[in-house]
Amino acid sequence: MHEALFYQVLDGKTVVCGLCHHRCRIQPGKRGRCGVRENQDGRLYTLVYGRLVAEHVDPIEKKPMFHLLPGSRSYSIATVGCNFQCQHCQNYEISQYPLLHHGQIKGVGRSPAAVVEQAEQTGCASISYTYVEPTIFYEFAYDCCVLAKKRGIRNVFVSNGFMTPEVARHLAPVLDGINIDLKAFHAEFYQKICKARLEPVLENIRLFHELGVLVEVTTLVIPGHNDSEAELRSIARFLRSVSVDIPWHVSGFYPTYKLLDRPPTPEATLIRAREIGLEEGLRFVYTGNVTTPGGEDTHCPGCNALLIRRQGFSSQVLGLENGRCRHCGVPVAGLWQ
Repeated sequence: MHEALFYQVLDGKTVVCGLCHHRCRIQPGKRGRCGVRENQDGRLYTLVYGRLVAEHVDPIEKKPMFHLLPGSRSYSIATVGCNFQCQHCQNYEISQYPLLHHGQIKGVGRSPAAVVEQAEQTGCASISYTYVEPTIFYEFAYDCCVLAKKRGIRNVFVSNGFMTPEVARHLAPVLDGINIDLKAFHAEFYQKICKARLEPVLENIRLFHELGVLVEVTTLVIPGHNDSEAELRSIARFLRSVSVDIPWHVSGFYPTYKLLDRPPTPEATLIRAREIGLEEGLRFVYTGNVTTPGGEDTHCPGCNALLIRRQGFSSQVLGLENGRCRHCGVPVAGLWQ
């Protein structure tokens, strides 16, 4: 076990966890909503420090991060647990593991040094903290980030964006990129489908951008839940209000876990979502989980020249040099080197 960061002790040895916006009040012997932080006699401990259940070498495009070192590989890690309870979670076997297994914790012991060493040995240019919400294993992720940064390895969070601003500000100096799920644009969806709230996610998209972290956003488009033109247009307008350069990934849904009453997202819906994003002034909108030709390519916002061609999880850089379009010289937002 490892003592947690970001908590306060109240009278009676109750603690308040300040890691995410649930800000759980945890009695002695109890855990927070994530199932992996426990109050032991007035001290809060993380139960998953270095206890990894997933270690994979992935293309960075799989995160998805399209504007961070395209064509590179990312060493991807996760523990069990999550602070959301999304009914459509594709990784529910590990994200909901404590909930589904009477509080059990599993995982193979790893140190931050071992993770960074594996990233180096496998030729990865970054480490991604992913598969479940990485904020719930923050202490371990942060220690990995610090060491990776010293070794010249980039750090990426794939996140639901529900951490507190204290955590975001603590993390930003060692974080290079973050993909935040913006799951919908109405509070009812977050309450009903995820057992969470929308507003903190919007605040963190703004905050990480202000802190200089490369922000990309993903919306899983679910028929009947968040696929109306009005909702998609609202998301696009919000992102534009933060920055026209934020890449927006509109991805296809497939029935999974508890959300089995909805069909897969029609390809036409994703094509239209991309059109809406571009109509609203976003420069980079990408379709995901479909095979639409050109839907994942990056074009110059100045002259529309093809800069990066993508197919599957592979990328071919064609018209980008030193972060600028080779044809017209316009700078393109991203981390390219």
